[in-house]
Amino acid sequence: MGANINVHKLLINICITLCRDSSNDGQGDTVSLSMSVSELDDSGEGKGKKKRGRPGKQGVRPPLKKARRSPVDKGGRRPNGVAHLNGEGTDPSTLFEVVKQGKSAMQSVIDDWIESYKQDRDLALLDLINFFIHCSGCKGTVRIEMFRNMQNAEIIRKMTEEFDEDSGDYPLTMAGPQWKKFRYNFCEFIMVLIRQCQYSIIYDEYMMDTVISLLTGLSDSQVRAFRHTSTLAAMKLMTALVNVALNLSINQDNTQRQYEAERNKVAGKRANEKLEMLLEKRKELQENQDEIENMMNSIFKGIFVHRYRDAIAEIRAICIEEIGVWMKLYSDAFLNDSYLKYVGWTLHDRQGEVRLKCLKALQTLYTNRELFPKLELFTNRFKDRIVSMTLDKEYDVAVEAIRLVTLILHVSEDALSNEDCENVYHLVYSAHRPVAVAAGEFLHRKLFSRHDPQAEEALAKRRGRNSPNGNLIRMLVLFFLESELHEHAAYLVDSLWDSSQDLLKDWDCMVELLLEDPVQGEEVLGDRHEGALIELMVCTIRQAAEAHPPVGRGTGKRVLTAKEKKTQIDDKNRLTEHLIVALPMLLSKYQADAEKVANLLQIPQYFDLEVYSSGRMEKHLDALLKQIRVVVEKHAEMEVLEACSKTYSILCSEEYTIMNRVDIARSQLIDELTDRFSHSVEDLLQEGDEADDDDIYNVLSTLKKLTAFHNAHDLTKWDLFKNCYRLLKMGIEQGSMPEQIAVQALQCSHYSILWQLVKITEGCPSKDDLVALRRVVKSFLAVCQQCLSNVNTPVKEQAFMLLCDLLMIFSHQLVSGGREALQPLVFNPDSTLQNELLNFVLDHVFIDQDDENQSMEGDEEDEANKIEALHKRRNLLAAFSKLIIYDIVDMPAAADIFKQYMKYYNDYGDIIKETLSKTRQMDKIQCAKTLILSLQQLFNELIQDQGPNLDRTSSHVSGIKELARRFALTFGLDQIKTREAVATLHKDGIEFAFKVPNPKGPEYPPPNLAFLEVLCEFSSKLLRQDKKTVHSYLEKFMTEYMMERREDVWLPLIAYRNSLLTGGDDDRLSVTTGTSSTSKASTVRSKRGRPPQHKRRPEEESVEGSWVVRNDTLQTPGGLHTPQLTSTVLRENPRQAADHIPDQDSSEPGSEPDYMHKRGLMEDDAEPIFEDVMMSSRGQLEDMNEEFEDTMVIDLPASRNRRERAELRPDFFDSTAIMEDDSGFGMQMF
Repeated sequence: MGANINVHKLLINICITLCRDSSNDGQGDTVSLSMSVSELDDSGEGKGKKKRGRPGKQGVRPPLKKARRSPVDKGGRRPNGVAHLNGEGTDPSTLFEVVKQGKSAMQSVIDDWIESYKQDRDLALLDLINFFIHCSGCKGTVRIEMFRNMQNAEIIRKMTEEFDEDSGDYPLTMAGPQWKKFRYNFCEFIMVLIRQCQYSIIYDEYMMDTVISLLTGLSDSQVRAFRHTSTLAAMKLMTALVNVALNLSINQDNTQRQYEAERNKVAGKRANEKLEMLLEKRKELQENQDEIENMMNSIFKGIFVHRYRDAIAEIRAICIEEIGVWMKLYSDAFLNDSYLKYVGWTLHDRQGEVRLKCLKALQTLYTNRELFPKLELFTNRFKDRIVSMTLDKEYDVAVEAIRLVTLILHVSEDALSNEDCENVYHLVYSAHRPVAVAAGEFLHRKLFSRHDPQAEEALAKRRGRNSPNGNLIRMLVLFFLESELHEHAAYLVDSLWDSSQDLLKDWDCMVELLLEDPVQGEEVLGDRHEGALIELMVCTIRQAAEAHPPVGRGTGKRVLTAKEKKTQIDDKNRLTEHLIVALPMLLSKYQADAEKVANLLQIPQYFDLEVYSSGRMEKHLDALLKQIRVVVEKHAEMEVLEACSKTYSILCSEEYTIMNRVDIARSQLIDELTDRFSHSVEDLLQEGDEADDDDIYNVLSTLKKLTAFHNAHDLTKWDLFKNCYRLLKMGIEQGSMPEQIAVQALQCSHYSILWQLVKITEGCPSKDDLVALRRVVKSFLAVCQQCLSNVNTPVKEQAFMLLCDLLMIFSHQLVSGGREALQPLVFNPDSTLQNELLNFVLDHVFIDQDDENQSMEGDEEDEANKIEALHKRRNLLAAFSKLIIYDIVDMPAAADIFKQYMKYYNDYGDIIKETLSKTRQMDKIQCAKTLILSLQQLFNELIQDQGPNLDRTSSHVSGIKELARRFALTFGLDQIKTREAVATLHKDGIEFAFKVPNPKGPEYPPPNLAFLEVLCEFSSKLLRQDKKTVHSYLEKFMTEYMMERREDVWLPLIAYRNSLLTGGDDDRLSVTTGTSSTSKASTVRSKRGRPPQHKRRPEEESVEGSWVVRNDTLQTPGGLHTPQLTSTVLRENPRQAADHIPDQDSSEPGSEPDYMHKRGLMEDDAEPIFEDVMMSSRGQLEDMNEEFEDTMVIDLPASRNRRERAELRPDFFDSTAIMEDDSGFGMQMF
């Protein structure tokens, strides 16, 4: 049988040769054969198997056959279309160009290369070597003489000198679709190369030795491009070899089964020749597997164990991504603790990109439930780290960590403790929607997924329930109530929306739980539970009707797809059909509970209101209107009243046929409230100071209801302004009006004025209408101005806000857009009103927290009240700032605001900064004058407090200088745009400093001279020529005596003069920092070849330089002009490295030191990944064999039925194996 096989191979060789010769003689094209046939002619070559030494030296190559010259066509190209360079590098059709263009089928390219390899191995390998060199961005070319006569280290050193000096980019880092496609083609090239060569060429002990040796050398290069590209190539090469090993294992098992089946036959039917053939085939497969093991060991130990802790995050990410692929493809060989440890350690990587790859690699493993037993030990060791990563600062990492925890929960509920689950639960309230949705999926799987749907449905039917989700909804309510830190039901619903829609859209079940009494076996819903269920139900209705996340989640409303739009319409119809009937009953049951009613009244805005008429459901509309009227009668809470008003407004929309019916009900209600209000006001005014609590309550309750309705409805025909104005005048004259009545009267009058303005702007107003409205507005503004001096703070704050709003509305902008007819309605505040508004802000906004606490009732104030009070003060400041920005209040008034910038930065810094920015856009020069005025005011206050002899080192003076520095920064870097404004600022500052002479005489410094030290902060914002001009202006105020003085009291003048004299022609100082602008970028190139002596990572270094003023010396601070080099030459002494290993007590559980201590792994590959500069071995090509003695050996698992080998190497894939080596350590993995 063996002879027959050899004859068969010989015939195939002859046939191929004849086909090739005939083809070359005819058309000059090579015949493409299938892979299994195209390589069989080399299957007998190189079969003399011998154990592989480590690749790296050319001296280990077997003797070569005499090289044959490859046939070329007229253009100097090979007939297979892939030109070899022959060391000249002039032919553009290289493997790199073919792969970069991506126009040829990859399998065809590889087949052509295989054909050329059979003709001349050296030239074909030279093409492949140059392919890797060029893919790294190197412009150099390896020549045939270099390939034959030089060591790999010498070749790489030579190629390092051929990089482009002007750019650090290389193909794998270049942007654009072409280079993105190149990366894919590059990886595909390597995978297809191994797949097409897997039957013979990879076993010839020449090609793979050369390639692995080259990639190992490149991966240890100082040049990042070489290291990155070769690591990617090596990892993809390893992945391809894993596929080959997996196929070999399958073939071995199949061969063994065939052999056993044939051997078990009776003697008469047994074919000895077939048994002999199967034995030979099994032996050949075993030899091939040994070869693959050696190749994989070389790659793993020579490249992976060094590069998984590389300084470059992208390289580390590649390693972790590919080891995850190996574990998934060939779990029998790679899914064990010896390999999982690398992923576990890298979970602590400081770069989010690498942590993300770790999590995704683990997700592919936990997806397969059958693999979990192999992951159990890893899970126990690194579970805490994975759970903690759900709070990762990188949102993408946090999302994947939550998904991984969900997978762990899916395969084993016992793997996670209650504490672990609680750490994920609260993330459903995260503002980042992907994190919240991932946490919602975890929560759904843990709490809200039905384990036995059929049994639960049967139980629900026995209890008379329509839905089996009752218990799950109860659990949802309980979870919502127990999450005490968060009360955002909308966020919880949105988090669960994608995973638990069937539960959240079960409105029938929710209404059933609220309306019907519990049956036997069900718990009664308490008051808090009912309120929580109503809130959750309203949130689910809103989510279904609007089909977008709540406020704070997402960047805005996106356009819905056709499918999402249809789902939205269907959901809206379904909730409308059911809740139209149920809502009146719910309002009737909970009409006494303000919070529940306010939530329930939000539901009609999500209805399809056409259903009332189209579905003949007017009786349900009448029932709803009746219940709303009852609610209005019973409640005086503004939240409930505003909900009722909004519901009426929605139902009264003109687009629906139900408008008339609702309008009649609304008018009847307003008539009744207005009549009651008028009578109660008359009674209150008549009784005056003798009014009792009932009279006050009657006025206040009806006024609240009318105010709430006046907000959304035009009630001008009821003339509510008249009675409100009477109440306010009485309160001002008598000073005894209750503050709540005054606040509501102010608000109701404000709404009345706005509705009158709406009528006038929408129609054609007469002169009488304009005069009447102007009279009303003028009288109301006067009342509000008088209320600013009210003793009650709420009244003063309400009056202030309404004043600011009305001054904005009735400002000069009212007549813009062709509305000149409204000119009589324009009001401009006089100086008295402006001063009163400014004083109110200074007295009620810029106050210390302690002062505020003393002004409020009680000695203690909880955090919520503090936040609410701050929010109110911010609104007051923003209202006044708008008047400044829109030029309603004079800009100098902003000086009193700007000077508070530093003192109240935490509370109002953003508002003040935005005000400053807007005022500068409005008038740069006036804004600059306002800034210097604010500094002058602070300086004057300081003079008044400390006297003329200031201590310039005091914190108060430093505070003014720091404020000036902040103001200077707001001018930006464009000095041309701010030139005139900065010059004006200096002019005013100089005048202020010399304005008041010293009463002691001219030989003494002016009292304000120290202000020049503050003015120095703005000198850097002057152009050179302007510095000379400002200096000349300064000299006008100086006497010769002043110029000669050098005492301490004259130091501000000296410092300011020097700041103006630093802008000469030879000046090279930075505009912003004053430091030298000489770039240090050139020093990077000068350090080439030296190992770094610092701990900073190279890619984190920045070019130290600054913008300068002169155009001829301008240097752009940007990236280096050289490729980034990372030294990986020096390896730390292992003994010294051991000294740096932290103690057991100081290591984080699950971290690499902790993992090493508990496992007893004292291997060279167990170095911390957290080192800033990753290390590799010196002379790695020479001493790799020694290093490998302490690391694991890839030993593919034996096929299930094959006999034991004669010589078995230690199986380091077994987590229970003992590491026995020359180091003397014999510790178990765990």
